[in-house]
Amino acid sequence: MNSGASCAPPIKIFKRGGAMSKLKRRRRELRAAGLLTAPFLFVFTVFFLYPTYKVIALSFTDAPLIGEGQWIGFANYAKLLNDRLFFTSLWNNLYFVLLTVVPTTVIALLIALAVSKLKGRMQALVLTLFFLPYVLPVSVVTLIWAWMLDFQFGILQPLIAAVTGKPVPVFRNPYWVMPMIAVVTIWWTNGFNVLLLIAGLRNIPQDLYEAASLDGATPWQRFWRVTWPLLWPVTALVLTLQLILQLKLFDQVYLLSNGGPFNSSYVVLMQMYREAFQLNNGGYASAIAMVLFLVIVIVSVLQFQILRIGGRK
Repeated sequence: MNSGASCAPPIKIFKRGGAMSKLKRRRRELRAAGLLTAPFLFVFTVFFLYPTYKVIALSFTDAPLIGEGQWIGFANYAKLLNDRLFFTSLWNNLYFVLLTVVPTTVIALLIALAVSKLKGRMQALVLTLFFLPYVLPVSVVTLIWAWMLDFQFGILQPLIAAVTGKPVPVFRNPYWVMPMIAVVTIWWTNGFNVLLLIAGLRNIPQDLYEAASLDGATPWQRFWRVTWPLLWPVTALVLTLQLILQLKLFDQVYLLSNGGPFNSSYVVLMQMYREAFQLNNGGYASAIAMVLFLVIVIVSVLQFQILRIGGRK
């Protein structure tokens, strides 16, 4: 009995020592994690959190672009409710989303399915050709298309004339301007969507296609029963990313049409640019930016939830 009692304290000391070593190791891991994440947290705070706070604060003031202003509460937001130009620009943004988000995803899916059938160098070459426009700066892209669609000597004007019966100055026509900017945008950005969808296709096990073929499934049935359900998460991601990007439309419109004609291509970011950099209304521009931010968040979350529900069915 005595020998058993004498052995008890060393066991307790060992357990306490093990707990202390785990605690020290945990502290070392936390310090290491803090040191590794500190650069990101610093950059995130300085370049995202602080500017976001300043934009929110400015939206409640009458401040110019540079300098302090007087606190005016929700006056800027009340002004937006009576701003017809803001609602026109918001409608143009939503119209552009309808013209681009679903069409560019469908086109990217068709291209990805076609490219996935190729092998070796041919597949790499075709992928490069489709991805090449994506690496071009927007100034080069708009210059190329402005030249091709020029009213007098554009190489695409004969094609337009064959459809309409006469050449059309597409970037000065209120009915043509947004659809043509949508065409330019799809051509410019679709390479990235193709890469995402091809990556999704490559993650689908080939055994599933072989099993479906053995069961007598047609190519359409293999796509609808195998490819589409497994590719749906990537497709939903592409749709969500495209929605966010197209709601932030600015560069192409500014360079191709400058919001015209008759404000038919005037978008929200153009109004924010005008208020901030041309009219020196930093507070009102900040309110426009906050409303656009809320619209992007709400629409993106709703779309993502709808797509997720649709993917479960």
